[in-house]
Amino acid sequence: MEILSPDNFTFFGQLALAAFLGALIGVERKLAGKQAGTRTFASVSLGSALFSIVSIHALEFIRVPGIVEFDPTRIAAQIVTGVGFIGAGIIIFEQAKLRGVTTAAGLWLSAAIGMAVGFHMYAVAIFATLLALLILVILWMLEERVIEKLPAYRHDGDERGDG
Repeated sequence: MEILSPDNFTFFGQLALAAFLGALIGVERKLAGKQAGTRTFASVSLGSALFSIVSIHALEFIRVPGIVEFDPTRIAAQIVTGVGFIGAGIIIFEQAKLRGVTTAAGLWLSAAIGMAVGFHMYAVAIFATLLALLILVILWMLEERVIEKLPAYRHDGDERGDG
C-alpha cells in the first residue's frame, strides 16, 4: 500500500479526530489541576484509534494461509484491559482519601472514544466526547455549587471531588 493512498488519508483523518477528541477531555482534566491532562488523554485516544484501525485492516496487509476468520474485537478488548491497568495506576489512596478515580475513568472513556473513531463511528465518538465534557464540567459545577452545600454532604478537602 502506498503512503498517499486514499485509504491512508482516511486513516490519518481518523487518527487526528481521535487525538483531538481525547485532547478535549484532557484539557478539562488539566484545567482541574490533574497530572494526566491533554497529552495523556490525546495519546490514549489516538492509540486506541490506531489499535482499532489496525485490528480492522490487519488482514488486508497480512495474508496468513489457513486463517479464514479474524475477530477485530479481540484487539479492542485488549485496549480496554490495557487502559484499565493504566487507570489503576492513576488511582491513589492517600491519607484515607481516594484520588484519581475521575481521571482514570476519563482516561478509560478517552480510549473508548478513540476506539469508536477507529471503527468509523464518528458521530458516536463526537457525541460521547460532548457527554464526557458535560459530565466533567457541568456535573462538577453542580456538585460544587449545590450538592456540597447540602447539610448532609461531608467534604473531604479535595476541591474537585474524587480526582
